[in-house]
Amino acid sequence: MRHYPDLMPEPRSDQSSAFADLLEANERYAADNELSGFDGIARAGVAIVTCMDSRIEPLHMLGLTHGDAKIFRNPGGRVTDAALEALVLGVHLLGVERVLVVPHTRCAMTRMSENELREKITELSGQDAWWQHFHVVADQHAALVEDVHRVTSHPLIQGRAQVGGFLYDVDTGRLTQLV
Repeated sequence: MRHYPDLMPEPRSDQSSAFADLLEANERYAADNELSGFDGIARAGVAIVTCMDSRIEPLHMLGLTHGDAKIFRNPGGRVTDAALEALVLGVHLLGVERVLVVPHTRCAMTRMSENELREKITELSGQDAWWQHFHVVADQHAALVEDVHRVTSHPLIQGRAQVGGFLYDVDTGRLTQLV
């Protein structure tokens, strides 16, 4: 396993109690870490772009396990520029041969317009949020078609991976291919 000392600072002695439970859980996880020495290649050749919603378990919904897939998550599961960057790296360096774009039912990013969301965040934060772009989704199917096209037409991905657009139902756990 390669170590990057400049990226691994010494633990802080004044660790916030806000993270104590998570650091304790991480110690238990690290004691049984089965991926030590793993090269980071997607063993199943899969990349998944999906929403950050905690009801989605990307690996489990596809019968995969740790190390099988590259996962990129963001609000709404959109293929953003950052997602495309991750997919290009996955296709060329990390063994990705299949890409699944997976938005889901009952997504919060489909419930408000961009301006309504900016108003809500401005209200809740007490700060002007009108400059922030949130990638809301007015029409999930149209957005999915657009996102799949963004991947399939990208010159560094085109023809190098199979790409599909799917909808995940958060109530049933079912995945349906739409594109």
